[in-house]
Amino acid sequence: MTIEINATNRKTQGTGASRRLRHTGRVPGVVYGLGEVGMIDIDHNELYHKLRSEAFHASVLSLVLEGKKEPVMLRAFEMHPFRQQVMHVDFQRVDLNKKLHIKVPLHFLNSDIAPGVKAGGKISHVLNELEVACLPKDLPTFIEIDLAELTLGHSIHVGDVKLPAGVEVAGHHHVADAVATVQVPRGVVEAVAAEAAAETATPAAKAAAPAAAAKPAAKK
Repeated sequence: MTIEINATNRKTQGTGASRRLRHTGRVPGVVYGLGEVGMIDIDHNELYHKLRSEAFHASVLSLVLEGKKEPVMLRAFEMHPFRQQVMHVDFQRVDLNKKLHIKVPLHFLNSDIAPGVKAGGKISHVLNELEVACLPKDLPTFIEIDLAELTLGHSIHVGDVKLPAGVEVAGHHHVADAVATVQVPRGVVEAVAAEAAAETATPAAKAAAPAAAAKPAAKK
């Protein structure tokens, strides 16, 4: 379902005009791309609550501008330094026939049942979003990463991510880049190292160890 955001054309601009607009509960903004830059304003409460939705940040939206709809994407917004107030918002018009390059959030599943977690490891999310390229109609709201098979000391890489049809990895990502990994606890590392050292010890050293332990201490 397409998310709609209602706007009206803004007749005035400038710092003073924007301040007066905010006092009436409206947020000044712009919409650009595929034509002239449009000066708009939006109801603050409507925009504020929609900004709290993850999908609003990574979806093709429908900007309803005085009854006419056009596809846009959220590109930037400015918050007040210490108030819960949106100060400004930017939207970009979308060409439905051209590929988008956009960052999509990652949702991690089954971390609690991952073998590496059960063995005492801790999952580290190396990436929380992935830049992709796709047509607007194929844009996913999020991408799921299943951690159910992730074992201790291993990672899921960008090349392992299952992307929806029509979506491909873009930007600076490489197939070998880690997305999530199970970090090995320090105690486990030390235990494995000790066990490895014991396994590689020479037969003479192994025989000497019990003998050294049984030898009485020399009298002073």
